[in-house]
Amino acid sequence: MSGNQPRCPLIKLFWVFAKIGAVTFGGGMIMLPLIQKCVVEDKKWLDEDEYIDIVTVTNSAPGAFAVNAAVYIGYKLRGLPGALVAALGAIIPSFVIILLIAFLLAGGKNLKALNDFFYGVRPAVVALIVYAAFKLRKSGLQTPANWIFLALALILLLLGLNPILVIIAGALSGIVLQSLHKVSKKEETP
Repeated sequence: MSGNQPRCPLIKLFWVFAKIGAVTFGGGMIMLPLIQKCVVEDKKWLDEDEYIDIVTVTNSAPGAFAVNAAVYIGYKLRGLPGALVAALGAIIPSFVIILLIAFLLAGGKNLKALNDFFYGVRPAVVALIVYAAFKLRKSGLQTPANWIFLALALILLLLGLNPILVIIAGALSGIVLQSLHKVSKKEETP
């Protein structure tokens, strides 16, 4: 934790991720704007650049984004206890909800109300993903090269390329571009 970040109580860290985990229907990407609003804007535990770095790492790492983000943020704020508490906060609500749904399905209950619920939630999920992309553009798309990477990645994804390969290609392109940038700076200095 850097010196300019306020100390984050473990119980607050747990409840932040528990509240987010309880309402993130549609997957971990839905957590992006919710985490950003709470952790960056409201609580100011992280700044915008730290958050975009976390999003980049957690989306590139194997595993569920929601848990990866909770672990990373928790660890950054409070070390190992923070990682554990934040992960539990993100996992427990989903676990309880899925367990309840499984219990209802196993009992042969008519879940028309659940289907109706998800019918209304789906458009909201799409809106949250678009909103997250809109919010992340500020810190993730600062240079013309970033916009070119975005366009190429989108084209590759629309053509059906595996997202893992797109992430690897983006990472390698960034490494090469930054290396070339460093070499050109060294040549400029006498």
